[in-house]
Amino acid sequence: MTVTEHHPPPEAPPLPMRLELFEQLAEIAYEDDERTVLEYLNGKVWAHKVTDGAHGSILMWLLRQFMAHRPDLDLNIANQGLEVDVYRNGRARPDGILAPIGHFEQAGEWAAPDGVLAVVEVTSWDADTHARDRVEKPAAYAATGIGVYLLVDRDANAVVVHSRPHHGQYLDRSTHPYGETVQVPGLGVILDTDALKRFAR
Repeated sequence: MTVTEHHPPPEAPPLPMRLELFEQLAEIAYEDDERTVLEYLNGKVWAHKVTDGAHGSILMWLLRQFMAHRPDLDLNIANQGLEVDVYRNGRARPDGILAPIGHFEQAGEWAAPDGVLAVVEVTSWDADTHARDRVEKPAAYAATGIGVYLLVDRDANAVVVHSRPHHGQYLDRSTHPYGETVQVPGLGVILDTDALKRFAR
């Protein structure tokens, strides 16, 4: 008698969420709690909360640095959403968006990325920060053609600069431990990161 092994059928891959549904969910989540951030990258929904004061303090430090070097630009840290990914099928809420003053005055909740010079992210302490901030977001921002992605990586105590987007990836990536001087490519901005040492862990 032959015994046939039973194998369950393979799991079907999850279907990507429709953009319209995601945008409705993101709006509801934000109305319920402004600290809740929903993003849609590479067909996946990411949810996280900004919960610690150091995160906000680092963003304010960056704001002052950019204003000192480029008073003609705004670093928008007001949760502005961006259309990202190939064909702009993703939705991201960068911690900061560098653009000309007044760039988003007529924008809706999810703005086109045209004219954005750089995006800034500060890592969180949640379990998804590696996949979201170090893998998915560089790919999405590069695919969108955003010139610079600046990541303050609090696990590494470093500032990571991604630049020269090409075919969905940044060709240049440099890591600068807190305390080093960081030149932001193409923007005439030099960050003195010595002040970030107080956030080192």
